[in-house]
Amino acid sequence: MAHIDYFFIPISTFAYLAGDGLERIAGKHGATIHYKPFDLLKVFEQTGTPKVADRHPSRQAYRLQEIARIAKRNNLPVNLQPAFFPTNPVPASCAIIAAQNAGGGNIGGLVQSLMRACFAEERDIAQDDVVQECLQANGFDPDLANTGLLSGAIAYETNTEDALKRGVFGSPTYIVNDQIFWGQDRLAYLDDYLGELD
Repeated sequence: MAHIDYFFIPISTFAYLAGDGLERIAGKHGATIHYKPFDLLKVFEQTGTPKVADRHPSRQAYRLQEIARIAKRNNLPVNLQPAFFPTNPVPASCAIIAAQNAGGGNIGGLVQSLMRACFAEERDIAQDDVVQECLQANGFDPDLANTGLLSGAIAYETNTEDALKRGVFGSPTYIVNDQIFWGQDRLAYLDDYLGELD
């Protein structure tokens, strides 16, 4: 059985635009997914990538065009300039880690609902009530937003170090064995690769 390590940040527009593509592909091939939220800004610093706000205006303008095109093609609602972006991704990341460790709910649904809250619903996923609502809606104990903070924070740092060691430089990134797939537009290649392993 193949295993996918999914490195992402819950305020990644392009991770949001993947929708449930990763989960559908994993289900098709019987692959498991380990959700690994990580500190993208630290990775940007280490790999020489400027933050979105520091990129050349032409790149920023193109990014917005791309977001609109991808959202339209994938039939996903999106705010090109969300009210709460960027926001602190750590509370949502720690909740995702705690929920994954707890089990029993829909972890993919949790990740997608947090991203949807940020990019389509104008909600701040750094706020406890938003995180708790997303946890509960996906079958998890909403108290994980508080009780999982310490263990989540440790795993968040570990995930970041793992990302750097394994050549991750952006979000979303999907890794199977030694193969790295960066960006929601590489999901088709991930699908092909998993097919070769079937």
